[in-house]
Amino acid sequence: MITLSKISKIFRSGAARGEEITAVKDVNLEINQGEIFGIIGYSGAGKSTLIRMLNGLETPTEGTVMVAGKEISKIKGPSLRKARQEISMIFQHFNILWSRTVHENIAFPLEIAGVPKKERDARVKELISLVGLEGRSNAYPSQLSGGQKQRVGIARALANNPKVLLCDEATSALDPQTTDSILELLVDINKRLGLTIVLITHEMHVIRKICHRVAVMENGRIVELGPVLDVFRNPKAPITKRFVQQVTEPEETKETIEHLLHQYPEGKVVQLTFVGDSAENPLITKLVRNYNLEVNIVQGKISKTQNGSYGTLFVHINGSEEEIVRAIEFIKQQEVGVEVMSHD
Repeated sequence: MITLSKISKIFRSGAARGEEITAVKDVNLEINQGEIFGIIGYSGAGKSTLIRMLNGLETPTEGTVMVAGKEISKIKGPSLRKARQEISMIFQHFNILWSRTVHENIAFPLEIAGVPKKERDARVKELISLVGLEGRSNAYPSQLSGGQKQRVGIARALANNPKVLLCDEATSALDPQTTDSILELLVDINKRLGLTIVLITHEMHVIRKICHRVAVMENGRIVELGPVLDVFRNPKAPITKRFVQQVTEPEETKETIEHLLHQYPEGKVVQLTFVGDSAENPLITKLVRNYNLEVNIVQGKISKTQNGSYGTLFVHINGSEEEIVRAIEFIKQQEVGVEVMSHD
């Protein structure tokens, strides 16, 4: 569906001095049809530039961009405008027209495309139902919540039956509860329409909740790529580890561990990582029954991804050194990740 081959983008400023800024460097990427693909990185990583090259808003300095069988990096004029009808985009700040009602905003791209009014009205009604805005057809943006405005943006983006939906920090301006509802809507649209969705974000929660695969960007390069569950389970790049910790290791967890290490000089503090079926196993019960140990649960959570469950659990294990070693070996045999966080 989407292929990026050896993509680089260099911005030139200060023509007299020939200054260059490399926003994207040597990126190769394949995104499958019907996939929800996430691109995560901090500000300045190059992710916004990369996504803008998918619909021709930016042209690569080097390399080729193929989307739905068309070489977006080469076509121009009417051919590019026609190709863009299959590549829609939603934005962080909605970009809807404040002087138009919900109905009129959604109808706008259909008007530009020359769709007859009767057909246009029927399509708008269908889209309003799809995004959950029944009863708000005649409302103006000033009468809508942030989440409702974004739903208008999504409906408008879907008006011309695109094959690809690009999401540029689409939930960053929303509160957590509204963010979750918009993400659930995107998953529903993906399943109903088979739409390929590419989203960029700096929030690992967004990636964890809806994406099938993720690319991690830093300094214009992709430093890690893979299924979301694999990236959560075994992050390799330092920046990926920081993103994963956003979800798996809240700041209060670190404080709790430090307090526990100070309070209990004996034993081990251990982080257990559960993936897939192992997240449902009664591991703690087995430890208490089979080993002469005291096991104190500090903190834990199980998160759902599109590829399965991912869980972390922090425990304090106390007993003889030999028994603790045996217990940790047993845990590893259960396909559970183990990291000892005890005293040096």
